[in-house]
Amino acid sequence: MKYLILACLGLLFAFPTLGQEELRYEQFLDWVRYYHPVAKQADINLQFGEQEMRIARGGFDPMLFGNYDNKQFSDTEYYDKREGGLLIPTIAGVELKGVFEQNSGTYLNPERTVPNNGLIAAGASVNLGQGLLIDKRRVALRQAEIYLEVTQTERQQILNDLYLDASAAYWFWGAAYQNMKILEESVELAEIRFEGVKTSFIQGDLPAIDTIEAYTQVLNRVYRFQSAQIAYFKASQELETFLWDEEDNPMNIAMTTFPQNVLEETTLDYDQNSLRGLVGDHPLLRLTDFELASLDIERRWKAEQLKPIVKVNYNFLTESIGQFNESPFFENNYKWGFTIKTPLLLRKERGGLGLTKAKIDFKQNDRDLKFVQLRAKLEAEINQFQTLQQQLAVYNANISGLERLLEGEQTRFQIGESSLFLINAREVSVLDGRLILNDLAAKRKIAYVQMLNAAGLGFDQ
Repeated sequence: MKYLILACLGLLFAFPTLGQEELRYEQFLDWVRYYHPVAKQADINLQFGEQEMRIARGGFDPMLFGNYDNKQFSDTEYYDKREGGLLIPTIAGVELKGVFEQNSGTYLNPERTVPNNGLIAAGASVNLGQGLLIDKRRVALRQAEIYLEVTQTERQQILNDLYLDASAAYWFWGAAYQNMKILEESVELAEIRFEGVKTSFIQGDLPAIDTIEAYTQVLNRVYRFQSAQIAYFKASQELETFLWDEEDNPMNIAMTTFPQNVLEETTLDYDQNSLRGLVGDHPLLRLTDFELASLDIERRWKAEQLKPIVKVNYNFLTESIGQFNESPFFENNYKWGFTIKTPLLLRKERGGLGLTKAKIDFKQNDRDLKFVQLRAKLEAEINQFQTLQQQLAVYNANISGLERLLEGEQTRFQIGESSLFLINAREVSVLDGRLILNDLAAKRKIAYVQMLNAAGLGFDQ
């Protein structure tokens, strides 16, 4: 898809082409979606969540360990202690452990004495109190999973805002281009009329004052055309900030590239009712929901800390791997024990839990407020869009009326019942109406995109 866009649009930028090329709205958005730095940043944002997930999963990585301790003094080996093993944390909160131990020496602590060929221990550590339902590893993993969803939602919101900004820039550019063309035509028309009036004056059909009237209209329209050129140049420069090539270089629009007509009808994929139903799933609301989910995980861990620490360790002992199948647990060779501890007042733990609950209440109120604000913003955007639609219809009818008045005035002028002043006045009314119509059409298209943005929509994900 990216290469197809390159093939279709590559000639529109960087260098002027021999013929004019239209840059349509959909083509422009495709280019922005694939090559704009903000779009690329949105995609890179996913890597943050992926790497956080990798870090959290690393908490469950098996760990190899080894210890070696040797002491020699006065030709005597006091001790030689060797230990190596594997520790495997599990998602269930149980730690599996396998250890090989080989010790010797004259002054070796008796409890460290093992057979000459070493001793193998295989067992597990289980939390029966604090850490049974949830522990730090599982908290980190669950929060990393939530953060991965956060980065996906943040990416969507970034792309939604880029879609809005790019669309506004395009339609402002489109309106500026159409206005410039209209004013260019008006200058040409005024110059033709001036030449005609001048010829009629030379022939004695019109007074000299009419030539002054026609010439001032030329100057007035040239001034307006020059102002429109400035506005179009500014709009083009703004549009170029959204155009980048596949190598991350900014691009320039060719002098002959032009936008699609702002008066051209475009497909509206969503109506107001469907947008109202989507606002509840707005990315900004989902981000708040993810914060609440993360706080809930923290609350569960804080509540878990109110329990006493009860940790049971069991290790089966053997001199060889084959003996594992010969002796059941708690018979013959084993080592086990447990640890119990708990604070007496639990003030730190109760304070931590209370603080987290307060954060949840605060964030929930923030979420409720944000929903109301987003819904109100959507209704405001819907109202603006509907009003602009009505204004556009009104002004279309107004333009038709003004054009009929101009035609009538021209007919009266031809039979000598009107003046050049009245013709110019009618023509200026039509000209101003067409300019306003272009601006309304552009604003309506932008208002539609603002509706989508308010409902949480933008570029397809």
